[in-house]
This record gives sequence, C-alpha cells and structure tokens, in this order.
Amino acid sequence: MAMRRIAYVIDVFPKLSETFIAGEIAEVCRRGIEVRILSIHEPQEQLRHDFIAEAGLDRLTVYGAQKFSGVLRDFSPDSIHAHYSTTPAAKARALAAELGVPFTFTAHGFDIYSFLTPPDFADRAAAAAAVITVSEANAQHIAATWGVPRERVHVIPCGVDTLLFRPAKIGSCATLNDVHGASTPALIVCIARQLPVKNLGLLLEACAVLRARGVSFRCVMIGDGTDHDELVATRARLGLETVVEMIGAAQRTTILQWLRRASIVVLSSASEGMPVSLMEAGACAVPAVATRVGGIPELVEDGVTGLLTPPNDAPAMADAIGRLIANPRLRAEMGRAARRRIDANFSLRRQVDRLLALWSRVETVAGGGGPICGTPR
Repeated sequence: MAMRRIAYVIDVFPKLSETFIAGEIAEVCRRGIEVRILSIHEPQEQLRHDFIAEAGLDRLTVYGAQKFSGVLRDFSPDSIHAHYSTTPAAKARALAAELGVPFTFTAHGFDIYSFLTPPDFADRAAAAAAVITVSEANAQHIAATWGVPRERVHVIPCGVDTLLFRPAKIGSCATLNDVHGASTPALIVCIARQLPVKNLGLLLEACAVLRARGVSFRCVMIGDGTDHDELVATRARLGLETVVEMIGAAQRTTILQWLRRASIVVLSSASEGMPVSLMEAGACAVPAVATRVGGIPELVEDGVTGLLTPPNDAPAMADAIGRLIANPRLRAEMGRAARRRIDANFSLRRQVDRLLALWSRVETVAGGGGPICGTPR
C-alpha cells in the first residue's frame, strides 16, 4: 500500500508561538504519513524550538508560494491542509483545485474573531472538504456569523504531548513549587504573546491587588509582542518590578521548566479559541486561573481543574489567584484533576487520531464531490 501524503500550507513555519502546529505535524510524521510543509513566508525569529530539527521538520519545509505548485506535482499529496482561514486557506484551496485533491483548514482564533477574518469565509468553508476548529465556542461562532452549517464544522482541539508535559515529580502530580514547601512564595506563570487580545494588563492589575493585600507571590510572564513596552510601563507604574518578571519568548524546554515550578498558571485574555498554554499547564498538573472567554470553559472545568473569572475584572482575578495561593491542598487537588482531564481529552495523540480519521474520510469520498459532514468523536 502506498504511503499517505499530506501537504500543509502555513503562513510562517516554524513560529515560536505556534508549537501546536509543529507538534501536530511532528506527530503526523511519527504515524508514518509523508508530509510536505509549504510556508508562504520565511520566519524572522532567530529562536526556534529544538524539536523542529529533531523531528526533521526543517527538511520538509519549502519556502515561497511560487514553488508550491511544482513541489506538489512531484509530491502528489492525497490532501492539503491549511492552518488558519486566512491566506493559507486561500492558497490551499487554489492548490487543491489545481491538483484535483481535497483540502481542509483549521480555524483557530484571531482568524475568526478579528478584522483579519477573510470576508469570503463562508465561500472558503463551502469549497473545503471539511472545516476544522479547536472549540465548540468557535464552531458556534462560525455557524452563527457566516451561516456555515454546524454539521460541516469539525471540532478537534489542539493537543499537547502529555509524555513530555508532565509533573516534575514522577509518579505524582506535585509541582516543584509544592515540593519546596509553603515557605516558598507561590509562583504564578503566564505564557502568552504580548498582544492586545491577551489583555495582560489585567494580570498586572490583579498582581497589584494581591500585593496590596499582603499576599506573597512571584509572577513570571513568558512571551513577547507589540504590547511589551506598554506592559513594562504598566509594571513600573504599579510598582511591580520586584515581583513580576518578564523573560520574553522562550523555547518549549524553558516553558516546561517554568511550568514544573509553577503553583498557578494565569491567562487574562479578552478572547480565545482554545489556548494550548493552559493545556500544557494542566498536563503538568498546574491549576489555572483564566477569564471565562471563548473555548476556555471547555478546557478549564471551573472549580475542578481551575477557577474562571469574568473578563476584565482585576479584583475577581486577584480573588481567584489568592484563593489558590492560600490553599495548597486545593491547588494539588485541582492539579491532579487537570492532569487527568488533559490526558483524557486534549492529548496530542487524541488530536492526531481524530485528524487522520477525518482526512481518511475526506480522501475516500473525494472522487464523489461534496463535503464531509458530522463532527468526529
């Protein structure tokens, strides 16, 4: 039997903040699928995750849209998949029509909630053999906003490698912070790009409330972006320089090290699809405090694996963080529950199982025309 071939179309590959794309492709390759990665633009970042080279993904990547047709004629893919409904989906659609193969795309977050959403989204969805998105909230938004039939939208959350992302103390769900004891200040970790949609000023405001209450803690913010200077200024205005550290963008190994030391992970977003950073934290048995937006309530079970707060409410966020800081036993219970939930529902292996099943169906019926309906379970 011939090896299956999947071509990916991506705007920029690799991208430090999009480990969920690279991780997915690496797992697809591990399943024996032959892959080509078509990157429209070359990355400008110098920092890369080590596993990109370790998985050989750099050797599978072609840069420049003018090369794509020739590469795919030689590669002969069974189907083409794009990440994001924007330029990658448009390019995948054109290439699929040229080669006479089906295409699919995954809509994540900014590409359906912002001004960057393509105005012809409904047309792209109709042309695709299947539309994938990462949360039920996204699926309902797509159906309500563009009239895409709900049964045409397949909810397949991104996944995390739960063999890599796991608690520091093997055989338990204790983080290093918990192991070190109650005398160590609680460590709050936030992993997010420093962009307006992440609303990181809210986290700083919550930290100011906590400090005013005399709570002992340390906060580490991992990520970079256009809001960096403004956030630095806000941190200074609030007098938080000694308790809030901004370490910039980081490789996956560094993120894992911080999560294994964390007491709590916090995400203060104004909008979200399905945040992988919270999956990674949960896999490391770290409970979350996060805003109740987008797909977050599908990921964080309020009161069980973490605490959800209203968006843009600093006192409420401070209350939730303070409650977990004050109760190590509750943190540990929520951490164990988070680890179980992520392993059962948001693992990389489960995600790729569902993707491959969907693509098999797409490829099987491609000759008959028409879309694939029904969300895979």
